Amino acid sequence: MAPRIEIDLGKIRENTRFLVDALRAKGIRVAGVTKAVCGDPAVAGAMQQGGVSLLADARISNVARLRSAGITCPIELIRSPMPSEVDRVVETCAASYNTEMEVIADLSASALRAGKVHGVILMVEMGDMRDGICPHELGRYVSLVAHLPGVALSGIGANFACLGNVSPDDEAMAAFSDLVKDIEIDAPPLKAVSGGGSANLPWAFASGTKGRVNELRLGEAILLGTDPVSGDPIDGLHTDAFRLVAEVIEANCKTGHAGPRRVECENSEAHLGEVGATSRIILALGMQDTDVHGLTFPPGVAAIGATSDHTVLCSSERGFRPGAEIRCGVSYGALMRAMNARDVERVYVEAGSSFGQIGEPLQARPTTNIGVTLAPVVG
Repeated sequence: MAPRIEIDLGKIRENTRFLVDALRAKGIRVAGVTKAVCGDPAVAGAMQQGGVSLLADARISNVARLRSAGITCPIELIRSPMPSEVDRVVETCAASYNTEMEVIADLSASALRAGKVHGVILMVEMGDMRDGICPHELGRYVSLVAHLPGVALSGIGANFACLGNVSPDDEAMAAFSDLVKDIEIDAPPLKAVSGGGSANLPWAFASGTKGRVNELRLGEAILLGTDPVSGDPIDGLHTDAFRLVAEVIEANCKTGHAGPRRVECENSEAHLGEVGATSRIILALGMQDTDVHGLTFPPGVAAIGATSDHTVLCSSERGFRPGAEIRCGVSYGALMRAMNARDVERVYVEAGSSFGQIGEPLQARPTTNIGVTLAPVVG
């Protein structure tokens, strides 16, 4: 059975616990971000067991999946709601990140109809040039939200190193804290000052004051144990909680064309090689299933190219046969695509068991889910 994504819930739980404990010492709480795993309830449960009491996701469909699984802890929607979905946002989310007063007014009306108070976190533009209110407009937004019924200002948030190249260094984070302090001159202290995501961890772990920041939204660091800016492993974290497994459907020596030739293969370039025989392996995995460029293959195996349904590899070894499996490491983008792919099955393992590592002998693997245990439901 392949392709599949193997998920080590124990390692996710341990990564979460490490980060929750380390950041608590800095006065910062962790919101566990589940968007890369499409709101997978088992992964969210592992985050809860690791110590997070707040979850966050960018899509209301993922939030609905978590709620349907019985998870009742507060969940924040970290992408500004679409006007067409405000009723679902109010129903399922404790708060949402917002940048448009028109949308906030819609949330207000929906919350009044539902007899609820919905939390609003204003996202401020700090140089990433994605979503965010211009800093000079922030005070006006705060005043407008304060006068709307059915909503309450829960906090201020910022993004760093998502779309742009602005790193969350001391200068940028101090400027963000100064904005919050200016707002709090005429408003009650904010409950949530969300300073960013996994890219903020080098800043958060460094010595020195953290200003008004009391929350970070962590996804990649918990799931993959890597720094999203540098791609480097983060000390103390597992980097192998996820493995993508693909099955070999062809393994042959093929003669190259007369001279190098390059072909475009759906956002990738495949080098077909020089004259002579090379060992080529074809996997039943393609760009529909994952970001092939974000996969790490075993030693001695390299990617040649990929199309929608095939990935072509070359290998220095000749021992591959149809039916063999190749286990790959995944980047954040590759993980996100694989978790969203209809034909990629999810297989879970709990603490005390383990899947093979990259480069271990290829063999058949279990075809059923293993030991999925959700965290206790909390209010």
